Order: sequence, then structure tokens, then C-alpha cells
Amino acid sequence: MAEYTIQNDKLKVKFSSHGAELRSVVDVKTGYEYMWQADPAFWGRTSPVLFPVVGNYKDKKSIFRGREYKLSQHGFARDSEFEMVSEKENEICFRLSDSEVTLEKYPFGFDLYISYILEDRKLYVNWKVKNTNDENMYFSIGAHPAFNADLDSDELLLDTGDIITSEILTKNGTVSGKTKILPVDKGRLKMSDELFSEDALIIYSKDMKFISILENGDREKIRVEFDTPVVGIWSPVGKHAPFVCIEPWYGRADRDDFDCKLENREYAEVLAPGVTFDKGYSITFF
Repeated sequence: MAEYTIQNDKLKVKFSSHGAELRSVVDVKTGYEYMWQADPAFWGRTSPVLFPVVGNYKDKKSIFRGREYKLSQHGFARDSEFEMVSEKENEICFRLSDSEVTLEKYPFGFDLYISYILEDRKLYVNWKVKNTNDENMYFSIGAHPAFNADLDSDELLLDTGDIITSEILTKNGTVSGKTKILPVDKGRLKMSDELFSEDALIIYSKDMKFISILENGDREKIRVEFDTPVVGIWSPVGKHAPFVCIEPWYGRADRDDFDCKLENREYAEVLAPGVTFDKGYSITFF
């Protein structure tokens, strides 16, 4: 495992080769740390990349061409060692490719590139997934960045109207089929332990382009911009943790009644042979 840094005159950003994980964003002038620092008393990660599954497979397994593959929540990328393939003062790129270990858990070959580009006070995160197989590849990919926040005083600002619906997860981490209406007022959503009492909020975000954290419900502190079909919002259940995650997803957990067949997963990406999926999101730190 190695650590890397990119920076400009506004922000200093640190990464780990373990999971190609964003680990720190510090304001150069004030010294303020925007990212959660992985205290295991609450949650021992900062910004894991979710691949090749977002959330959970039903029963932690998938089936492809009659064979069963076991894979834990959010996949193996977050716990894999990436190779750093390029580095400049304000950008860096990591790569993970399939191996005997991954092929035991997931039936496809791939090259996964994760790059970070810092421009002024904005960090661009790019994912490239290349299908190295001679058949269609099925996968999901997503972000899980955790930002320092006060659940008692900070609020979320959602790029949406006044009615937002969230899926409700089962205790097994699958989608239950039940939903709840979130108490959004002119795009504002107050945070609390109660808001996250049923685990992550799962919002279908077709027309939503950003979610911001408002410090003390006033000043915009962080803005996450995305163009994903699903976005998650999470803070650990019952812990009153000092952070919140805003998570753009290309994919989500299986439904509780899913048949486990990989090619039938809802919101999964389908990639033709030799084609590269090229998407991402950005974070602005004010």
C-alpha cells in the first residue's frame, strides 16, 4: 500500500493505492479537513469505490451461465491493491485488472481505471471500465465518499422538488419493495439519526444533478455533482456519527425476491466486448 498526494494553491488531496481510495481533502489556507478520517468506532473507511457490485447481491451471490459466484457487499475493488499508472501535480490515475482471485468471485475480465483531477476547488472523479471479454459484461460501479458533517445542525440541499421517495432496505441489505417519503422542504433535508434509522436512503436520481451539504443549514460546504440513475445517502444506523456519505451509483442492491442471475440485475451496466464504460462525478469543496 502506498499513499499519494495531488494539490494546488487551494486544496491538498491524498489517496491510497489500497482501493484507489480518496483519503483526505484539506483546505491549504485554513487546514480544514473535509473528509471523514475512517475512525473504526463509527466506520473504518473514507471513500471506497464500489465495484463490480453496488450494495448487496441477494444472498451475497450471483449466478452466471449456471455457476454461482459469492461476493460480499460493494464488491472487491475497495479491498484490492491498485497500480498507480500516471501522476501529475494535479491528477492521478490508478488501475485494477482481473486476476485469479477476482475470477473466483466475478466471471468477467476487466480493466478498471480510476482517475482524480483537481481543478481549483473541484475534484473530478472518473471511472473507466474496459470489457476485455468476448461477450457482454454485467457490472455496477459507485462512489461512497464520507464528508465531515454535524447531523444536528448541517442540512442537505437536493436538486429536486418537495417530494422525494426512498427505497427501504431489508436487514439483509436487499431492496424490500417498501418505500418512504422524505421530508424535503424546497430541496432542503434536515439530517438526524431518525433519517438514517432504516439504513441508507436510496433515491432514483434521473432528474437530480447535485446534493450539497449546508453548514449550519446556511453556507454551502460541499457539493457532489452527478449524472447517475441512483444516489445513496448514508450515515451509520444508531451511531450519531459525525459524517454523512453522498453516493452516486450506477447500480444498486438486488431486490429481496431477485433470481440472482447476473444478466437480470436492475440498474446494472451492460458492456459489449472491447467497449469502455466512461463515467464519473465531481466534488466541490467550498
